[in-house]
Amino acid sequence: MGFIQAYKMAIKSIRSNKVRSFLTMLGVIIGVSSVITAVAFAQGSTKRVIDTISSMGTNLIQVSITGRNSNRNVTYNQIKEFSEENSVDIAAVAPQSNSTATVKYKTKNRDTTVLGTSPDYQTIRSVGAYIGRFLVQNDLDSMQRVAIIGTAVVNDIFEGTNPIGQKIKINGQLFSVAGVLEEKDGGQDNGADDMVIIPVTVAQRLFRSGTIRNYAIQAKSPETVDSAMEKINEFLTKIYKNPDAYRVFNQAEMLENLDNMTGTMTTVLAGIAAISLVVGGIGIMNIMLVSVTERTKEIGIRKAIGAKKKNILLQFLIEAIIVTGIGGLLGILIGLSIIHFIIGGFELVPEVYSILWIVISFEISLVVGIIFGLFPAYKAASLNPIEALRSE
Repeated sequence: MGFIQAYKMAIKSIRSNKVRSFLTMLGVIIGVSSVITAVAFAQGSTKRVIDTISSMGTNLIQVSITGRNSNRNVTYNQIKEFSEENSVDIAAVAPQSNSTATVKYKTKNRDTTVLGTSPDYQTIRSVGAYIGRFLVQNDLDSMQRVAIIGTAVVNDIFEGTNPIGQKIKINGQLFSVAGVLEEKDGGQDNGADDMVIIPVTVAQRLFRSGTIRNYAIQAKSPETVDSAMEKINEFLTKIYKNPDAYRVFNQAEMLENLDNMTGTMTTVLAGIAAISLVVGGIGIMNIMLVSVTERTKEIGIRKAIGAKKKNILLQFLIEAIIVTGIGGLLGILIGLSIIHFIIGGFELVPEVYSILWIVISFEISLVVGIIFGLFPAYKAASLNPIEALRSE
């Protein structure tokens, strides 16, 4: 019996037991679709973060002050003066003092992120006010209690009222709304539009924190990033005397670190999802063992008329591979549908289709068919024809 004949017999067997065949491939369908969906979600989440970071430009430098093993402190005025002295390499600097706070307007309130910063934040982060205005230097100098609010906050607590000039309370203190931020993230909660910006000098008092831990610094151009970072490191080393007390990094380093983290996370998620393929393989083996038992007499007749051990082995092995192959293809279709209609349809994360992981998951499904189909196939091929013919 050749391969073609074994294939035809395997197909005939699958068609004659449609429900059992579907239940056999169900584990593979779930496994393959889970792998594809898990990888798509992980890579989509990463793409959203990378797009956000990339939109800030390649000349952005982040400074994080940890203060480890040091009782010294650097102030915003010191960093601002330093940046002005090195204007050849540095274009702008913005402090970032943020915390979660309760924003209240009349009877409505909302917990959101409140960021204390300076006018340069508008340039560095490419944000602005689409109505009203952004922060100005006088707001910082005279400690004006003004707020520029995101559209997620506007939609929630103002409900159609023009917010400009309205009074809101942030952690119980009155602020005047000076502007509404340009929408960046569709006005979604917990996104770029879910925030309130206030002068950093006011934020320090509001949050009762004299230390600013984070600064965003914009180099003049991508070509001056290395030079600017070198000068920033020298400046901070003179103040802290300890390189562990601060960290200076740019967008390229952030993207590289993120890429490494994503690769690990994707592999872990895919590995967890692939466990269901193994479970599906065990199901295939069990159901095929039942199939061998049910078809014992058939196997005996085939052996009696000349079928060899390798012919029986090939038939059952092909049957297992076909079942898992069809299950793999259905799993791919279901996985792609979940990505398009659920992940993309509900805009959970950007749609990402990984051809590599689609191929890998399908190949794994075939390997599962071979591995878990071998034992039932070998058992069928090893049956004694006389005993098989006697079976009822």
